[in-house]
Amino acid sequence: MQNPNEDTQWNDILREKGIIPNKDTEKTFTENEIVQIAEDAIKDAQIGKKLEDLNLDELDELEDEEDEKVILEYRMKRIREMTDFSKRANYGDVREISAVDYVDEVNKAGDGVWVVLHLYKQGVPLCKLINQFLEQLAMQHPATKFLKSISTTCVPNYSDKNLPTIFIYFEGNMKKQFIGPFAFGGMKLTRDVLEWMLAEAGTLKTELERDPRPAIKDVLMSSLKARGDEESDDDD
Repeated sequence: MQNPNEDTQWNDILREKGIIPNKDTEKTFTENEIVQIAEDAIKDAQIGKKLEDLNLDELDELEDEEDEKVILEYRMKRIREMTDFSKRANYGDVREISAVDYVDEVNKAGDGVWVVLHLYKQGVPLCKLINQFLEQLAMQHPATKFLKSISTTCVPNYSDKNLPTIFIYFEGNMKKQFIGPFAFGGMKLTRDVLEWMLAEAGTLKTELERDPRPAIKDVLMSSLKARGDEESDDDD
């Protein structure tokens, strides 16, 4: 076989066409390059090793490495989530606003900011109850901006029959509204129910697993049962 390193006219033509490589030239490697070459060779050998060739200890070690990768990825994800949350967790209370504050506090709340605005009036029991619940929810969900305003101060001539009212905004746009006592279920409203309503609207994340309000079917059955009991008493 012809030596590709020979200085012949034929070899020169083959080298020019890229058929054979250029003549070997001596290359010196630094210590770091030698270490890197060795590590790459070991890595390639490990990748090329078939799973069926591994013993139990090697399989356990491989499994542990994979578990560590999963745990590390999850940890990094949680760090990113916590960092993002800390940037947005600027609130934690219910701020009182007036009409002059509306544009800055609501329309210019900022990117990614949910705003819950409660229109209320002193002396309305359900409004007082909702303000108490909102104070608790604001501390629990500091990334959501909770606001309240006396109805006629924020919206001139706003009708008392519409109280309480909650407007929900995201990035300055209204997304949901709850108007009047029936929207909240009256004085039977609980903090969990209000939290669920706000979570359904997208304003916050809740740990509640299901809607705390009784299903319509359950309410109807309770009503029918109560009516049946009354009729039985009349028969007696």
